[in-house]
Amino acid sequence: MQQLTGMDASFLYLETPNAPMHISGLAIYDQSTAPGGKVRFKDIIENYQHRVRGLEPMTRRLMEVPFQLDHPYWVSDGNFDAEFHIRHIALPKPGDWRQLCILISRLHARPLDRSRPLWEAYVIEGLDNVEGVPAGSFAVFSKTHHAAIDGTSGMEMTAAIHDLSPDYKSERKATVVEVDAEPSKVELMLRAQFNNVRKPFHFLSVARNTIPGFAKAYNATRKGELKTVDDLPRTRFSGDVGPHRVFQAITVELDDVKAIKNSIPGTTVNDVALAIVGGGLRKYLEHHGELPNNSLAAMAPVNVRSDKDTTGGNVVSSMTVALRTDVADPLERLKAVHEGTRDAKELANAIGAKSMTDYSQFIPSVLTAQAAKLASRWGLISRMKPTFNCVVTNVPGPPVPLYSTGAKMVANYGTGPVLDGLGLFHVISSYCGQFVVSATSCRDMMPDPDFYRDCLQASFDELHQAVSKAQKKTRGKPAVRKTSSKKKAGKTGKKARAI
Repeated sequence: MQQLTGMDASFLYLETPNAPMHISGLAIYDQSTAPGGKVRFKDIIENYQHRVRGLEPMTRRLMEVPFQLDHPYWVSDGNFDAEFHIRHIALPKPGDWRQLCILISRLHARPLDRSRPLWEAYVIEGLDNVEGVPAGSFAVFSKTHHAAIDGTSGMEMTAAIHDLSPDYKSERKATVVEVDAEPSKVELMLRAQFNNVRKPFHFLSVARNTIPGFAKAYNATRKGELKTVDDLPRTRFSGDVGPHRVFQAITVELDDVKAIKNSIPGTTVNDVALAIVGGGLRKYLEHHGELPNNSLAAMAPVNVRSDKDTTGGNVVSSMTVALRTDVADPLERLKAVHEGTRDAKELANAIGAKSMTDYSQFIPSVLTAQAAKLASRWGLISRMKPTFNCVVTNVPGPPVPLYSTGAKMVANYGTGPVLDGLGLFHVISSYCGQFVVSATSCRDMMPDPDFYRDCLQASFDELHQAVSKAQKKTRGKPAVRKTSSKKKAGKTGKKARAI
């Protein structure tokens, strides 16, 4: 039995009927690579049954503390049933990308059953008319509660249920699963009292270690050495979310993204992704006559998991990064984004990237849960000044092909939770030379997700063309012919002077 951390529990407390807090992945597979060219649903069930049983986040269920006096616990009862968690559906003809996006949006909007381990997977057949995907392919859409995993631990679980070759073998060694003795309500309440007595002493220890970092960051910002992102404008994504979702994504070549990155010294792939999102949001809001003068900003999660930390859950901090939606020129926007992320990283380093995760341990369980419910019921978020305008999280995938039950993964996308005040979520991912920007939003806030996809694509195209044009200009300049110092000295009889 393991208690949830304050950060993990916060995703439970923030969950409302209109804002389920799970993260999801969409993988598309070509089953022609499987033995016999066909994957049976039974094969997928067996694959999950054998491999998932040893993954604690996939087999444990929640146990609440009475009266929410403390954070809940994960409990393993040994009753894992893959058939309950994996469902089988199909797209109607013609089975195209738009139909798949609509289905994913509907599946993503449904909350998970808290009485079971907090994940589901949907095997989707009928993908016969999706561009770039072989006919007869199928997809797997998986949902896991954010309280159980973050992006990094999610990728580790993805690796656990895949192979590096189509040579799939269903026979697996038996997995030993430890069954927890279920505590009584009285025992849980006694544990809660002990934890609540201990927390003030732990808080003093954390504060003693982090206050110098906060002081250093404050002095740096006061002197102008570090710039913070503030005075954020409100947008259509800053209000209360409804119960329905939309999903879209663009896929471009990773080599093209790296070429853009290399055009400006010090720029990262993540900077390019932020610039693409910033350009896409600028075009989208400008089209609707809603582009603010000030730049929008994104919450960018930061992985602070150490090599020794092999548990699931969330070990992340976050940065606030300006998307520079106020800059029209794509190259200038990329430069401005790079400068902003550099300041954000320095600020996070000054404070200590893991500091906020340490403070999350002291979140009052009762107050947080009730505050989230009241804020949603009364629409308080809509009246508050926004802290972020959207989320942009980077979850790099493997550069080599993965196989599930012998079927080759040909594409991979991600979706994330949207909530009141934060109605737009981007997942940046990569896989086998593909670079993907996926977007999830509230249907009321973004009734035209196909148009937003066009905006993201146009943003990338403009940035790529601007870099190509700049490189052509550089290559087109005549080379400056240098004369050796010896020849100059021989002609003038004097030593050559550096110029």
